[in-house]
Amino acid sequence: MASSVTYAFVITLFAGLATGIGSLIAFAANHTNRRFLSFSLGLSAGVMIYVSFMEMFYSARIELSAMRGELSGTLIATAAFFGGMLLAYLIDKLVPEAENPHELHSIEELTDDSKHHHKLQRMGLMTALAITIHNFPEGIATFMSGINSVETGIAIAVAVAIHNIPEGIAVSVPIYAATGNRSRAFWLSFLSGLSEPLGAIAAYFILMPFMTPMLLNCTFAAVAGIMVFISLDELLPAAQQYGQHHTSIIGVIIGMAIMAISLILLM
Repeated sequence: MASSVTYAFVITLFAGLATGIGSLIAFAANHTNRRFLSFSLGLSAGVMIYVSFMEMFYSARIELSAMRGELSGTLIATAAFFGGMLLAYLIDKLVPEAENPHELHSIEELTDDSKHHHKLQRMGLMTALAITIHNFPEGIATFMSGINSVETGIAIAVAVAIHNIPEGIAVSVPIYAATGNRSRAFWLSFLSGLSEPLGAIAAYFILMPFMTPMLLNCTFAAVAGIMVFISLDELLPAAQQYGQHHTSIIGVIIGMAIMAISLILLM
């Protein structure tokens, strides 16, 4: 059990700190590869949606049905699933609307000679705060996925990490454009991802001491709901903002296909 907890925490830490990768990309690149970002975000959404429905929710419903009967087990799993979506929605509502992290920024803004440096700096700081808040449930989802399955945990961690790269750009671009300080922009971007391992720590200390087979499977169903909400509310809209509709949909399909094949091979 201890090894699985350690593994789940490590992959959650990896996923969260990918915001720093986004910051480094912003400094190193001369332009935004919109097609690649659109495809990658779609791929992440495809992976998370497929795993949520075909692995986590499905297995939770089967286990709960075995414990409580088919009807009661299905109702409990369904309630937990939508409860997870509601939790993700409520946490997302804590984010200030004006600096919502869904508002993406391009690398080209780094060379923008805008006179509104104070506004840009505030935007970057508020975006960092917003990402810190709304990444918290992602940390819970990644951690619990890792507890459930090594393969599922890795898939979710990679999907979340890909999603966090443009968020890192969203933090670092306005701060660097306003201050010219690469170090400050990088560290704020990097630290904003730490809420994901904090989510893992919260899951461990709040949920794990009371974990029973019943609660464990309810948690898996709720995590499936969280991941579906993240995919529909964040990943797909972000991919659309990069202006590559069909590219993002192709990414969704390929992400689902990759997970389908990997789950079949592991049977």
